[in-house]
Amino acid sequence: MATAAALRAFGATIEKIPAAASGDGGRAMGAQIEKLGDEWCIHGVGVGGLLQPVGALDMGNSGTSTRLLVGLVASHAISACFTGDASLSKRPMGRVIEPLAQMGASFDASAGGTLPLMMRGALPAVPITYRLPVASAQVKSAVLLAGLNTPGVTTVIEPVPTRDHSERMLKGFGADIRVEQVAGERMIQIRGGVELKPQTIEVPGDPSSAAFFVVAALIVPGSDLLIENVGLNPTRAGLIEVLRQMGGSIEELRRRDVGGEPVADLRVQHSLLTGIEVDPAIAPSMIDEFPVLFVAAALAQGTTRTSGLEELRVKESDRLSAMAAALTGAGARVTETEDGLIVEGTGGAPLRGSSNSRTKTHLDHRIAMAMAVAGLASRDGVEVDDTSPIATSFPGFITLIEEASA
Repeated sequence: MATAAALRAFGATIEKIPAAASGDGGRAMGAQIEKLGDEWCIHGVGVGGLLQPVGALDMGNSGTSTRLLVGLVASHAISACFTGDASLSKRPMGRVIEPLAQMGASFDASAGGTLPLMMRGALPAVPITYRLPVASAQVKSAVLLAGLNTPGVTTVIEPVPTRDHSERMLKGFGADIRVEQVAGERMIQIRGGVELKPQTIEVPGDPSSAAFFVVAALIVPGSDLLIENVGLNPTRAGLIEVLRQMGGSIEELRRRDVGGEPVADLRVQHSLLTGIEVDPAIAPSMIDEFPVLFVAAALAQGTTRTSGLEELRVKESDRLSAMAAALTGAGARVTETEDGLIVEGTGGAPLRGSSNSRTKTHLDHRIAMAMAVAGLASRDGVEVDDTSPIATSFPGFITLIEEASA
């Protein structure tokens, strides 16, 4: 709940109230955020209306929340200090600092461009045209959010398409945003100063969370699993495509649109996977799913080769090194390269497991969950050194994986 905590600092009122209560809870300066059963009700302050926070903004373990909130605040006359836990404080913020500084915000970061980070926003901010040097939906979204309160037109150019959730969301809220293809590149333009309209949003299931159950069902003999309400935005569905190329049985049922996003139920059945060479061009659409893909590759027949994954070295951990060590410790044959992993599969035979030693997760929730899935397809099981980071993205994961494997 790092984002909720940060919004409190901006003057938001966040309450957990009974589901039967009305939605017009207490009013306060700034945004009001109320929990109504399974729903969140947000009473906004309007574009440009954020208040000066009274203390540091603790972003916990969430890199996405940090980068997006830095972008949102950058075009306000606000000074803010962003902090995080030990894992987040190792993650570089230079990629988002660079364009926001061009827009007029100023920053004092820790060594290496990491948290704690002090930012002084710009009002008025300066609209820019920014070409992403590295495919990053977080950097793109930070610039677009800054553009909401920036006079004129702010432009982001993507040489390689990335997740487009932000563009879809902003359009739904009434932002003046245009997306077009120009000379083979994706250009996103947003005009600042346009008031947003409140919306009712139904959030589909996160494909990055569903990925662990998809792979678990594919590699555990006898599995036949239905995963409901999975978001299948084409900029996020790369793992499904790759697993199908490997021979995975993944059937889409009740395909539909929810809140402007394609959604389906997935029926996944155990399959003998075959190793492939993964096209690096697909990496942006599955960048968070590679740890669990490496697990699938370890159980496949033949060799799986990946490349173009430099981004994985600056996630919550160096996910290439972490997964190479973790899978090797569990009995897989893995070679680490500069920008990927080469995994020799078992041909469907279970991994040895690592019950005699604990797998190091490096406080990375996706490493912990990926290796939990690997444990399901091992003889001796896999023990990880710390499961607490899983709560960062998937608090119910352990309970659900136990139920699914029962």
